[in-house]
Amino acid sequence: MNTFEIFLPHYDFSEHHAIIIRGQASDILDAVAAFRVQNDPLVRQIIRLRELPGRLMKRLSAPPLDLDDFTLLARTRHALTYGLVGAFWHPDYGLRSIPSPNTFMAGQQGDLCKLVLGFTVVPISKSKCRLITETRVLCLSDKARQRFTPYWFLIRPISGLLRSRMLWNIRRIVELQS
Repeated sequence: MNTFEIFLPHYDFSEHHAIIIRGQASDILDAVAAFRVQNDPLVRQIIRLRELPGRLMKRLSAPPLDLDDFTLLARTRHALTYGLVGAFWHPDYGLRSIPSPNTFMAGQQGDLCKLVLGFTVVPISKSKCRLITETRVLCLSDKARQRFTPYWFLIRPISGLLRSRMLWNIRRIVELQS
């Protein structure tokens, strides 16, 4: 059973992206775990633009959103799964503290969304793997769904660009190390 089925079997929104990488599954997952979106200049600018209203309104003073803001939910031999809970349409993302996988699984309430970001490595030969990223979002109330839906349709193309850039950067890192 994949970790998505454990942490977020039902969801309202999702997206998938994949890339072929020359390398071993463990090296690829290590590169995913170490990757920070702030290392990519284009991604850094996109996140700054997304966060600009919150910073101008003084509602966001934390460092730019990155993988460090997610909670590691699980790591297996072929997968990494991260979680985030918040009201993502808010200028500050409305993030809630989720210090552990058990906290993520506990019944969250309110006008929030649960997000699972997963990376799965599928070996396709002795020297190549497919790295797949999937994002799932579950809205925990009707009000959250009403607020998140227009936000999703606005950010979905940008989110896809961010995921694609992340995969491209991870491939570059792994293949340079090989």
